[in-house]
Amino acid sequence: AESHVDRSIEDPQIFIKTNIIGTQVLLDAAKKHGIKKFLQVSTDEVYGSLGKDGYFTEETPLQANSPYSASKAGADLMVRAYGETFGLSINITRCSNNYGPYQFPEKLIPLMISNALEDKELPVYGDGKNIRDWLHVYDHCTAIDLVLHKGKLGEVYNIGGHNEKENIEIVKLILKELGKSESLIKFVKDRLGHDRRYAIDSTKITEELGWKPKYTFETGIIETINWYLDNQDWMEKVKSGEYQEYYEKMYSKK
Repeated sequence: AESHVDRSIEDPQIFIKTNIIGTQVLLDAAKKHGIKKFLQVSTDEVYGSLGKDGYFTEETPLQANSPYSASKAGADLMVRAYGETFGLSINITRCSNNYGPYQFPEKLIPLMISNALEDKELPVYGDGKNIRDWLHVYDHCTAIDLVLHKGKLGEVYNIGGHNEKENIEIVKLILKELGKSESLIKFVKDRLGHDRRYAIDSTKITEELGWKPKYTFETGIIETINWYLDNQDWMEKVKSGEYQEYYEKMYSKK
């Protein structure tokens, strides 16, 4: 899937081709070959933006605000349609922001770690007070596995980490753990259509399937920082070539 909001603002069409048409191609293949279940891994961003209070539930209306989230919402509806029309066995999961090892450096946490290690400016959108609910990738994977094997057919399950944090709070934490100065922080022009707050209610998957996250953010972020410290060769490889062009395009003039 195409998964980065910034890229969807630059080129919405590739998100339509990959996330909607690509999902439809996979659905046709699943229908043709009679797979036991098609599980669509989606995002809480399809619900739009929250105010200061409240949480996304599985009944929250879809209200996508970016080309990325619109493409995922369209894919979700296509999956549901194949379930209703063709009798395909389906589930949809919608997760909050993931973090952990091997995450591509365009994402917030690896981007901040990478730049801090190089003493480069850390670009922070707007006032940095946008709030996200953070979910360790391990906890996300265990939830997906549960839904795949035990989820009730046709159902949607929200998966959240119960770790609401302002972006700037995470940036400052990373700098502190790496022993770097907050003077590296550079506030840049806000992203177009930047949703203010996401927060997920995971009651359904907890009560129906018994899922609970293993990681608190406080333990998960330290483990994640240490992983990137121990795997800087990997980071350098994935940052070469196309990524450098993307980075310059996104941040050099902001």
